[in-house]
Amino acid sequence: MYWDAQNGVAQVVLIKAIEMFEQTFKNIDDILHKDAGCGSELDYVEQTNWILFLKYLDDLEKDRATAAELTGKTYTPIIDKDYQWSIWATPKGKDGKLDHHIALSGDDLADIQEKDHYDVVLANPPFGGKERAEVQQNFPIKTGETASLFLQHFIKILKAGGKAGVVIKNTFLSHTDNATVAIRKTLPSTCNLHTVLDLPGGAFAGAGVKTVVLFFKKGKPTQKVWFYQLNLNRNLGKTNPLNENDLAEFIELQKTFADSENSWTVNVKDIDQSTFDLSVKNPNKKEVIRLRSPNEILDEMRELDREADEVLESIAKLIV
Repeated sequence: MYWDAQNGVAQVVLIKAIEMFEQTFKNIDDILHKDAGCGSELDYVEQTNWILFLKYLDDLEKDRATAAELTGKTYTPIIDKDYQWSIWATPKGKDGKLDHHIALSGDDLADIQEKDHYDVVLANPPFGGKERAEVQQNFPIKTGETASLFLQHFIKILKAGGKAGVVIKNTFLSHTDNATVAIRKTLPSTCNLHTVLDLPGGAFAGAGVKTVVLFFKKGKPTQKVWFYQLNLNRNLGKTNPLNENDLAEFIELQKTFADSENSWTVNVKDIDQSTFDLSVKNPNKKEVIRLRSPNEILDEMRELDREADEVLESIAKLIV
């Protein structure tokens, strides 16, 4: 601490305030760091912000209530009574002092957080959505891609040992933008990404893209990833949807993570550590290239010519 003759009192007050806030943050960090799976302060920055916001809101409501009382008006609080700071964070006894018997602190607050975590998460987040910058600020890895934000959220809300199955675009496995690469690195480092189910097009009506299902368990890092490529002898759609029988082989092989014509295992150490590209081709299935007959090629050329003629006719009508 230092002293300035002219502004000494103000500086002492400021320094005291800074020390108070530093201690407050330390107390919050000590509580939240007990949350299962937390590796750094970034893992619970959302909770820290929420606690500080509730305290700020409590002070704001007190000021507004006082102003309303002075003008003879009735003030209605913004937040319900049960969730107000004075109720759950600083409950008071009949003497008006803090009631230490029912005040929530330490392990009690950690228990509240644990209640907000889940043993199982099964989700199919929306694809293609774009989120505003202010929404992205709530996540450690900033991205406008809605599905990527949801995936971060799912990882966070899982309990230690919790399991998840999440449907996501297959491009997540290979996209090279910074956010997607960062999430691909975070997932296997915080969870055991044990299975990737590669689904054929049309598995989800209206999705418009191919999808994969990521199966992971929170708590231990990934050592190996088992891939299964679902190959069907038909096209999927609304009138011909994916059914339980289609997944019979996957369910059976997944029990032991067995290799087959449609499944294979990749060691995490063998994955490119710079991009963590997970779009691994099936090494057990030989790709058969089907050559079209001359008649098929001619038919396609005629169809293309027909479509071109229709376009030219439409343009001609516009000119006339």
